[in-house]
Amino acid sequence: MANLTVEVAFHHPAELGEGALWDVEQGVLYWVDIVGNKVNRFDPRNGSNLAYDVGESVGTVVVSQDGVLLLGVRSGLAWLDPDTGRVTHLTDPEGDKPHTRMNDGKCDPKGRFWVGSICEREPRFDGGLYCLNTDLSVTPKLSKIQCSNGLVWTGDQRTFYYIDTPTHEIWGFDYDVENGNISNQRVVVRLADALGSPDGMAIDSDDHLWVALYHGHQVLRLDPKSGQIELELPIPATNVTSVAFGGNTLDELYITTARAGLSPAQCANEPLAGSLFRARVPFRGVPANRFGRPLRAG
Repeated sequence: MANLTVEVAFHHPAELGEGALWDVEQGVLYWVDIVGNKVNRFDPRNGSNLAYDVGESVGTVVVSQDGVLLLGVRSGLAWLDPDTGRVTHLTDPEGDKPHTRMNDGKCDPKGRFWVGSICEREPRFDGGLYCLNTDLSVTPKLSKIQCSNGLVWTGDQRTFYYIDTPTHEIWGFDYDVENGNISNQRVVVRLADALGSPDGMAIDSDDHLWVALYHGHQVLRLDPKSGQIELELPIPATNVTSVAFGGNTLDELYITTARAGLSPAQCANEPLAGSLFRARVPFRGVPANRFGRPLRAG
């Protein structure tokens, strides 16, 4: 396969860019700066990037049926009205754990919001994965998680893939689309430590996985059935954090990066670190699911 060209979509020194999500209805990319407390809305039609300051660390963003943004933040789950910038707290699945905060999350095919936590200090592996149902109740899904990251569903809605970053593994689960139950946990890919740490993840229309590698300078395309690496996409930043398919035909891969943890010398050598990147790829993604109820009415 010919080398793919990676370009800067938006040059910005995000401390911890993350949570890339393309919204098909609006034709924009949402992404966050966790450390900067920002939710970003990037519009490729004019190159603009609208930033909302939500007042606390924000790990992920999804869109509800009425265009309101649903967030995973330090204090749990909240929604952001993009018209007013108002943030409204919903619930905190880990209110008894001050050492954790919400991290990556996505909506499943039924519009439920799955979001997991990260342990920022001891005790380790004390986080979890949760599902915010459309009636706004919360169902725990996994426990003993250290750094909840990439999560995607296959096109036939029968398999759920998930990453707990320090394990260097991608897990597969049988998935029941009607009730959201997951079962039969297994390791589908084990990445060598030398490649970097698996972070955010997207899935294409062939049910192959695209994984951002923190400390890894690249994005990998993986076949979860064979465990084989099928494509390596180098990125001009050490910390590659999340990926999302976007564009009119979902054949543009958006990639977030981070400056966090880099020394001043490393930052000087990586002037694009923290920026939002884009690459046109010979594959197509699938539309991101919206949260399955409007939120603006409360």
